[in-house]
Amino acid sequence: MFKRKKVPGVVAAPKKGAEIATPPPALVELTPEEKEAAAKASKALRMYFHAGTQAAIVAFQAAKEDKKERDRLYVKDILPAFEKLVENLINIHKFTSLHDTYDDLKNDCVNFLFETIGKFDATRGTNAFSYFNVVAKNWLIIKTKQKSQRIKRSVSLDDPDSLSANEQRIIEDHNVIPAQDELLINESALQGVVKLLYEIRDKVKSENELACINSIITIFENIDDIDLLNKSAILLYMRELSGLSPKQLTTTMQTVKKHYKRLKVDPKFKFF
Repeated sequence: MFKRKKVPGVVAAPKKGAEIATPPPALVELTPEEKEAAAKASKALRMYFHAGTQAAIVAFQAAKEDKKERDRLYVKDILPAFEKLVENLINIHKFTSLHDTYDDLKNDCVNFLFETIGKFDATRGTNAFSYFNVVAKNWLIIKTKQKSQRIKRSVSLDDPDSLSANEQRIIEDHNVIPAQDELLINESALQGVVKLLYEIRDKVKSENELACINSIITIFENIDDIDLLNKSAILLYMRELSGLSPKQLTTTMQTVKKHYKRLKVDPKFKFF
């Protein structure tokens, strides 16, 4: 029996059936510049609403007579950003809790953003993302409040004993059909208000004042379709319809009020 000598520089062959372990590849250490570039690239992937989206919105507004180009810009560059924007708002603020389906709420909000594209004014220095983020959030808040109010107003007529005295009185009041002359008076008064508003519109001068009075006219002409008639909701509607900031809206309303005070004493506007 003799000992096998170890020969320097020679590795003994592995035993039959033994696996050869492959050393793991060495990790490459990124430089600070490379790390920063990788972080920026990752962030860019998450930026669904970027400068290119704003440029597409401006181009969409400019292509008024080219429907094909407008459709291309909207479907390719604007719609995906709107959808992602609305999805984030719905998920972050839990707007789905009171609505029937997520898809219906999302699609209705995206459609509303599409209708407001023409109101965005890039010349003011406003960022498109900030503008449409506020518009979409306000729309979702209004719709959720409307849904909440409808739920609160809903009562079950199948269990009259559970109704409060006030609820029973309200139901009785609504069971009475208003007299025809009362309906005509109310309709005439509404038409008189709208006529007065158009008269005021002929007297305003600046674009902001015109946007303000047009938003008021729109609300009065669609009064039956508006559920919330409190001051906050009306101001939100006006801001969305006019595209004015709260400060601009407050300033222009002062001018509108001056015209209203002068005109309301006119005999032809004595409808109340």
